[in-house]
Amino acid sequence: MLHLLTDYQKENRVEISQELLVNANGNENFLKKSTTGDETWVYGYDVETKMQSSQWMGKGFPRPKTAWMSQSKIKVMSVVFFDWKGIVQHEFVPCDQMVNKQFYQDVLVRLRDSVRRKRPELWENQTWTLHHDNAPAHMLLLICSYLAKHQISVVSHPPYSPDLAPADFFLFPKLKNTLNLANNIS
Repeated sequence: MLHLLTDYQKENRVEISQELLVNANGNENFLKKSTTGDETWVYGYDVETKMQSSQWMGKGFPRPKTAWMSQSKIKVMSVVFFDWKGIVQHEFVPCDQMVNKQFYQDVLVRLRDSVRRKRPELWENQTWTLHHDNAPAHMLLLICSYLAKHQISVVSHPPYSPDLAPADFFLFPKLKNTLNLANNIS
């Protein structure tokens, strides 16, 4: 995907990434004050383990083709916010609901309440920051106005950079792996 970015987008990505590095290296509490969040689809999987799908083949026979996973009809979108201590807020998006500006603002209202209850030291000092990606629902004027009104600082996120979103490379893979293990046990 990086090869599809324009030169300006690549420069912007580098600048924001360098800014994040400077903040992380120059302020030992930078990451401890950041709450990051995102949405992901969660499926009910019917997964075969490698052992379940293995079969003996004689020499010279081609390997059988196997599907990696079979998705079930169960599919729900999850919204999760976490920090260095763990999950701060999580919820499932109702089946008939899209993550639009109004829904996301409602999520942020609940997130503020969760930070107030679960991270009172950050709430009292007004030092917590929000890190979310540049999804359209996250960047609309209504959301930016809400965040400004409530004095919630936002950590910059380079555009078109899902590889730099902690939820995408850290939390969601662990969450989905745990769900897959639980499905295989039951």
